[in-house]
Amino acid sequence: MHVHILGICGTFMGGIALLARELGYTVSGSDTNVYPPMSTQLENAGISLSQLDDITQFKPTPDLVVIGNALSRGKPAVEHVLDNNLAYTSGPEFLANYLLKDRWVLAVSGTHGKTTTSSMLAWILEYAGLKPGFLIGGIPENFGMSARIGNEPFFVVEADEYDTAFFDKRSKFVHYRPRTLIMNNLEYDHADIFPDIEAIKRQFHHLVRTVPGNGLIIAPDTETHIKEVIEMGCWTPLEYFGKGATWDIDNMSKDASSFDVLIEKKKVGTLTWELQGMHNVNNAVMAIAAARHAGVPVAQGIEAMSQFKNVKRRMEVIGTVNDITIYDDFAHHPTAITLTLDGLRNKVGDARIFSVLEPRSNTMRMGVHKDTLAASLDKSTEVIFYQPADIDWNLGDVVKSVKPPAVLMSDIDAIIASLVEKTKPGDHVLIMSNGGFGGIHQKLLTALKSHYSK
Repeated sequence: MHVHILGICGTFMGGIALLARELGYTVSGSDTNVYPPMSTQLENAGISLSQLDDITQFKPTPDLVVIGNALSRGKPAVEHVLDNNLAYTSGPEFLANYLLKDRWVLAVSGTHGKTTTSSMLAWILEYAGLKPGFLIGGIPENFGMSARIGNEPFFVVEADEYDTAFFDKRSKFVHYRPRTLIMNNLEYDHADIFPDIEAIKRQFHHLVRTVPGNGLIIAPDTETHIKEVIEMGCWTPLEYFGKGATWDIDNMSKDASSFDVLIEKKKVGTLTWELQGMHNVNNAVMAIAAARHAGVPVAQGIEAMSQFKNVKRRMEVIGTVNDITIYDDFAHHPTAITLTLDGLRNKVGDARIFSVLEPRSNTMRMGVHKDTLAASLDKSTEVIFYQPADIDWNLGDVVKSVKPPAVLMSDIDAIIASLVEKTKPGDHVLIMSNGGFGGIHQKLLTALKSHYSK
């Protein structure tokens, strides 16, 4: 079977492409915005790519077209599929029908931390010798790939609440029917899809409705919105993480690089690892709890986490030049930005942190978070905002509200020149975007190397 994927370079659809190839299908695809790491994965897998608006991509005619949720009516490729009565489906439907229907699905949902927690959970199962399949919206360093079929029965999936396709406006995760479900957190996001938090909560409750009575739902006990979702109706056992709950922690170091894991107030082990930040502690405990439901002893889960390597673009160290460290992070929501900076500040102490932010997500571009964005950057030493040409609002008011010194710039080369001029040994540059950001990471490294080689 020949499967052709529209929007193939997104993290989710790229994973679908890799799984379809592993299933033995001929796979091709098209997109308009191609950048690493997904483009590199697809090229290494031998999957041919074409431009999205080039109709010759449909020659020869594929047996099935998988349409990504970024595609809408009016796009030449979509209109060609409909006009010619080609067989088509969505990415989540493809995954459900061709791979998940006979698997024990472990799904990780929430506004933040899905990719990291999914990667942790897949690694624990791998460490335990279970060789799980997975589809993750990033590339876990422990695996070097975002998706694989793996061995039955276990399959870990990052369960996104974004809509499925232009012809199916339900959240992606309602297609997955998990037996084990993590709900990490729940905030307002995806303003281009959801009018308010209540709409998101309804989708999360649709997800809760799909978990069987012999399954398990794992959640923090501090998340009010998640508890409100559960109160809508729940038919599945629950385990909470928090003070006095089923899962808890104790004796956490300042940077969260070490902590005790508790079950029913009894210590079951100590985790010492390379990550930092309370958000990652939460992610790790959730993953250990989910793995226990799949039969992995907690002690083995803790051992696995001690060898966990983070996901690409999650506080990933891109390089160090003259003791100036450059990080790439996916944070694009004020809460995620706050957590990322808290973790880095606890790690580096009083060292200078230059935060560089591209407001690229649809929600950020619409200005939904403009009232909370400034405060999320408080732990920075200096802040540079990048104002894209096509954003719907002016960042100037936010820049004025940021406590540390902050500037607004619209030219990436100018940002790089400013950082080269200002930074010195011992500094940290945190670049935050959920896109390619014009290749700023490698450009900055190159510029710093050139500057210090003179």
